[in-house]
Amino acid sequence: MNESALAPKVVRTRAGMAAERELARADGVSVGFVPTMGFLHEGHLSLAREASRRCDRVVMSIFVNPIQFGSASDLDSYPRDEGRDLELAALAGVDTVYAPSVEDVYPEGFATRVAVSGITEVLCGDPNSRGQAHFEGVTTIVAKLFNLIDPDLSFFGAKDAQQAAVVRRMVRDLDFRTEVVVMPTVREADGLAMSSRNARLEPADRERALALYRALCEIRDVATDGDLGAGLAGGRNLLEGEGIEIEYLEARDFDSFETVEDLGERPVLVAVAAEIGGVRLIDNIVLEGDGEAIKDQTGGQVAAGEAR
Repeated sequence: MNESALAPKVVRTRAGMAAERELARADGVSVGFVPTMGFLHEGHLSLAREASRRCDRVVMSIFVNPIQFGSASDLDSYPRDEGRDLELAALAGVDTVYAPSVEDVYPEGFATRVAVSGITEVLCGDPNSRGQAHFEGVTTIVAKLFNLIDPDLSFFGAKDAQQAAVVRRMVRDLDFRTEVVVMPTVREADGLAMSSRNARLEPADRERALALYRALCEIRDVATDGDLGAGLAGGRNLLEGEGIEIEYLEARDFDSFETVEDLGERPVLVAVAAEIGGVRLIDNIVLEGDGEAIKDQTGGQVAAGEAR
């Protein structure tokens, strides 16, 4: 485990990253991987620290992946600050940062997409939301990174629950050797789920964004009394009362992503996406039924700065 704050080695090319992985193989060390699009926050850093705790070497990718964005304006406005990212990565125990150019990742003539069906057509994959092309962009870049880095463990955050589920399905179906580890959502002290997009929120919009987690908590509380439908209706009313334009607010089976109307034996993902001040935000909680009572799994979520 790397406990130093030495600057990580920065690798810019696929060939350079492949060479780094061969060195790790020769040394017989385990590799943990944290994929990011940069503008790091505590959520990313918690993944890196866990990777450092569990693996001998930690690789973090910093790459704003253009093929997962639905609009050029969203891609262009995505925040970037590589210098700050490298400083934070060092403090979190990252050994190597893979920060390639778009041209190196997608050279001229690149014409392949990796698609997972069945769980990518809903929520963020719905045609009225970001669409399946978003997840094709995610799985294509993650597949490339897995092939190149060949990590023993790969770390994802629970805030992007659907993305984590899609990656897990891809790993299972395509026999990637890595194990996908999903870590708890990290929240600000006031409950807002950490996201690189939060930096784009004006103060008033950031205050309104707190309604996302309040709505999820209301749904949880009402669902505990046995009425998921009433909980969803209450959460929707809370958000609409704040003037928030809801993209989706739904309850889905945590494995199949089919719509559910009641809580039973299987975990249920309650997920929300909304645009606030021109910034798209997502959040979720997972509720698990045990046949008699409802267990809220958000207890595993971590507040920024909290010891883990």
